Amino acid sequence: MGVARNAEHLAALQGEIAAAGGSCEVAACDVGDGAALAALIDGVAERLGRLDIMVNNAGITKDGLVLRMSDEDFDDVIRVNLRSAFVACRSAARPMMRARFGRIINMSSVAGIMGNPGQANYAAAKAGLIGMTKSIAKELGGKGITANVIAPGFIDTDMTGALGAAVKEAVLPHIPLKRFGQVDDIAAAVSYVASDGGGYLTGHVLSVDGGLAM
Repeated sequence: MGVARNAEHLAALQGEIAAAGGSCEVAACDVGDGAALAALIDGVAERLGRLDIMVNNAGITKDGLVLRMSDEDFDDVIRVNLRSAFVACRSAARPMMRARFGRIINMSSVAGIMGNPGQANYAAAKAGLIGMTKSIAKELGGKGITANVIAPGFIDTDMTGALGAAVKEAVLPHIPLKRFGQVDDIAAAVSYVASDGGGYLTGHVLSVDGGLAM
């Protein structure tokens, strides 16, 4: 089940999966709307009879130096990047507890580990995901549910592409592997954490960053 705000992007993703021989359902939702998000997750679990894996990957940026950052810009990023994950985890926990199985995976960032100038709101949200996930891991572990964090580094995406060449040139020397990550690097990490092989991993922060946060 894929959830995003842009219906056109979701339709394109659904087409790609179908072309590869798979199938999926998609739904458009503003994850910043907690009631709508909870209702969507509850509906999926009820319709399918269970919910095995939850990956929270929503993220926005509203960068600015702390002295110039508005309350609104801070709150918006916290609402989408952190609060939505809380709402999703809370909703997913119920069917997972009934099944006594579940994988919760929250996407943080090296910014949540290292901090980043101009991203006090983003770093706060991503750091909050780490603490929240560790708490969830301790609460739900006895029910067969794991909760982990993946913390990507500098990954080639539309979001990082918008940062410009100067920022990329400044970051690259600090990455021991001397390259930026690819979306497939993150997908592989998610697949492992969600797999049977990752069944004894919980409360962990897996940094997929080429060594940037060492």
